[in-house]
Amino acid sequence: MAWNEPGGNSNDNDPWGGRRGGGRQGPPDLDEALRKLQDNLNSLFGGRKRSGDSGAGGGLGLVAIGFGVLAALWLYSAVYVVDEQEQAVILRFGKYYETVGPGLNLYLPPIDRKFQENVTRERAYSKQGQMLTEDENIIEVPLTVQYRVSNLQEFVLNVDQPEVSLQHATDSALRHVVGSTSMDQVLTEGREQMAADVKERLQRFLDTYKTGITVTQVNIQSAAAPREVQEAFDDVIRAREDEQREKNQAEAYANGVIPEARGQAQRIVEDANGYREEVVSRAQGEADRFSKLLVEYRKAPEVTRQRLYLETMQELLGNTSKVLMSSEQGQNSLLYLPLDKMMEGRAPLSTPVMPSIQSGAVEAPRVGSDAQRDLRSRESR
Repeated sequence: MAWNEPGGNSNDNDPWGGRRGGGRQGPPDLDEALRKLQDNLNSLFGGRKRSGDSGAGGGLGLVAIGFGVLAALWLYSAVYVVDEQEQAVILRFGKYYETVGPGLNLYLPPIDRKFQENVTRERAYSKQGQMLTEDENIIEVPLTVQYRVSNLQEFVLNVDQPEVSLQHATDSALRHVVGSTSMDQVLTEGREQMAADVKERLQRFLDTYKTGITVTQVNIQSAAAPREVQEAFDDVIRAREDEQREKNQAEAYANGVIPEARGQAQRIVEDANGYREEVVSRAQGEADRFSKLLVEYRKAPEVTRQRLYLETMQELLGNTSKVLMSSEQGQNSLLYLPLDKMMEGRAPLSTPVMPSIQSGAVEAPRVGSDAQRDLRSRESR
C-alpha cells in the first residue's frame, strides 16, 4: 500500500521523514540549505554567525568567493612557461613591449597579449603546379620549402599571415625561375641550379616583406610533363638519350683517331727534321771536303786536276750503259759502244759475249777496223 493512499499511515510512510511533534512536513527548504552553506563559508573566512544579519553576511561571502576564483583564474592564465626552443612576444596595450626567452614568466592580461612560437623547429611547405618554361612548354614542377622563424617580432607584427605570404612568394619565385629556364634544363640536370635560384629570390622577397622567416632549403623534385602530353615528352626524352649516345660514340671515335693522326704528324715532323739534319750535315761535309781539296790543289794543281777528272769520269761512267772501245792499232780510244741503242729492235745473240773485268773497269772484246767504221757510221746516223 502506498504511503499516500487512504487508510494508510501517512506519517509512518512519509519519504521525507519529516515528523516533528506528530505533524507532517514537506521537502527541505532550499533557502535554509543556502544559509547553512554561507555560514560555513563565513566561518572559514573569519565571519560570525548572527541571527539578525545572516542575509548580509551571506552576500559578502559570495562576493569574496567570486573574487578569489577570478584571482586564481587570472593568476593561472598570467603565468606561462617558455621552452628552450621557443620565444614569446608581449604586446602591452597593442604595442610591442618585449621578447621573452626561455623560462617561467608572467604577463598582465588583458592589457598584455602574448604570442609564443617555436623559433628553432624546421617547418616545411610543399606545392605543385603547372609552369611555362622559357621555350613555351608546360611542365609540372613539385617543390618543397623548408623554413624557420628567425625573428619572432617581425613574424608577429609586420605581416598578418606570414606563412600565407610565404606561399605566395614561393609561387612567384618559382614561376619566375622556371620561366627563365628551358625545358631540357628543368627536366634534367638544371634542377639544382633552379632550386638555388628559387631560394635566393624567395629569401629576397621575404626580407623585403620583413616576415621574420628564413628559408633553409628548397628542394625541386623531378619535374614531369602534364599527363595529357606525357607520351610525347617520353618520345622527346628517348630522342635526347639517343642523341647523347651518338655523341658519346663520336667522342670515342675521335679519341681513337685524333691521337693516331697526331702520331703520324709527329712522325712526319721527325722525318723532316732528320732529313734537314742530313742535308745540313752533308753540305757541311762537302764544304769541309772542298776546303781540304783546295789546300791540296794549291800544293799540286796538275795532279789534283787530273785526279778530279778521273774520279768524275769514273763516277759518271760507272752508272752508264755505254762501253768504251779500243782498236787494235790503239787509235780512236774514245770510241764508246751504246749497248742500249744497239739492243733496241734486234734479237738476242745466240752466243753472248761476256766482257772481262780488270781492275774495276769494263773491257770489251777487240773488234776490227771495219767493224769500228760500221759502228761509227751508225752512230753518226
